[in-house]
Amino acid sequence: MSGNRNPKGRQESPRELAMNVLTQVEQEGAYSNLLLNSALQKAALSKSDAGLATELVYGTISRLNTLDYFLDRYVNKGVAKLQPWVRALLRMSLYQVVYLDRIPDHAVVSEAVNLAKRRGHQGISGMVNGVLRNILRQKADLTIPEDMPAARRISLLHSHPQWLVERWIAQYGTEATEAICAANNEPPAVSVRVNTTMISREEMLKLMGSHGLDATPSPLSPYGIVVKGAGNMALTDWYRDGLISIQDESSMLVAEAIQPEPGMRVLDCCAAPGGKSAHMGELMKDEGSIIANDIHTHKGKLISDQASRLGLDSIMTVTGDALDLADRFEPASFDRILLDAPCSGLGVIRRKPDLKWGKSEEDIAEIAALQLRLLESVSSLLRPGGILVYSTCTMEPQENEGVVSAFLEGHAEFAIADDGLGSLSRLEEKSLLRGGGVQILPQHYHSDGFYIARISRQSS
Repeated sequence: MSGNRNPKGRQESPRELAMNVLTQVEQEGAYSNLLLNSALQKAALSKSDAGLATELVYGTISRLNTLDYFLDRYVNKGVAKLQPWVRALLRMSLYQVVYLDRIPDHAVVSEAVNLAKRRGHQGISGMVNGVLRNILRQKADLTIPEDMPAARRISLLHSHPQWLVERWIAQYGTEATEAICAANNEPPAVSVRVNTTMISREEMLKLMGSHGLDATPSPLSPYGIVVKGAGNMALTDWYRDGLISIQDESSMLVAEAIQPEPGMRVLDCCAAPGGKSAHMGELMKDEGSIIANDIHTHKGKLISDQASRLGLDSIMTVTGDALDLADRFEPASFDRILLDAPCSGLGVIRRKPDLKWGKSEEDIAEIAALQLRLLESVSSLLRPGGILVYSTCTMEPQENEGVVSAFLEGHAEFAIADDGLGSLSRLEEKSLLRGGGVQILPQHYHSDGFYIARISRQSS
């Protein structure tokens, strides 16, 4: 059973809503953010109740394997044998007990028992009551043993799949892996990019300060501002009037790496939702042309909506497979190309906790093969002397420096740009230099994990 099941038109509680969403996510493999947004719109909860439901959904998904590890000690037949809604109820109840300080334990238990009574029969509510009370009596035992093998301990302490932890240990070492996993559980900061065709960052900071916002310059991007405790920035007049866009700080570095100049012809191969295209348009002072391509028609609309909100006329959207772009445009006809490649997305786990549970090693190998095909295909559109930026929001060497190295080996007329990282060389102190590009890990700047490499085509 799923959805907002209210037999008597009763107002759904935040916990009931969270339980329904968690059940659907597990049963249907649906995206938690889409399901949650839709459920919240229908339920019309108060701001604080909507906040609790959101915390319960994302927090429970984020800590899934740790919660199951603890629950398995107290559920007779094991968590896997429970009905999906009962499993969701116990997981989110335990999440509140272990990870949320502000909710008294007795309130967690009584809410869970009431929900179990409403949804199931007396036997289930009795079982839920028994399991949770038993856990509370032995709350001090809810710890991860220190003497476990490193990968298992990190996997359970920081709630990541063990195969992924093992993979990262092999790639980055144990200490860095633990830092990656810990950073992935931090709530993401709210960062905005200033539209410098309309206002400078300094002026925008003053404006935010005069409205009582806690706003500071991004340490990562000269165009970014980090805003604390301000709620949804997309609901502000500043956003509506095109003064700011919402974008992660790491993502802001990509347009800067392109170094687009007014009058240039630029191609953004996989452009939706349009943040990087728009940033390039801003850096070009809206002079020149940017072809922003995406495979999905509905996403093309997101790009054009962004451009019109920001007052940018230089962006033209086209729809199609990026692998076909070489057939649509003249060879060597672009000054700059951005291939922000489809990837495993493992650098954005803070924002999308479902990601870590849905991926496999096979997915990574498969997507790396596609990335190389895309790079080989679109590179023919770059003019000699031009710059192509290859970027991903992942930390997987196979998708990052592995793809860049394989491409350069097979294409003698291309090389890492003469000026290397360009203005991004300021990141060298904290980030990792990999395959001629820069690898940002989530703990470096408390931003998304990202890879950026700048490739040039030699003039013959």
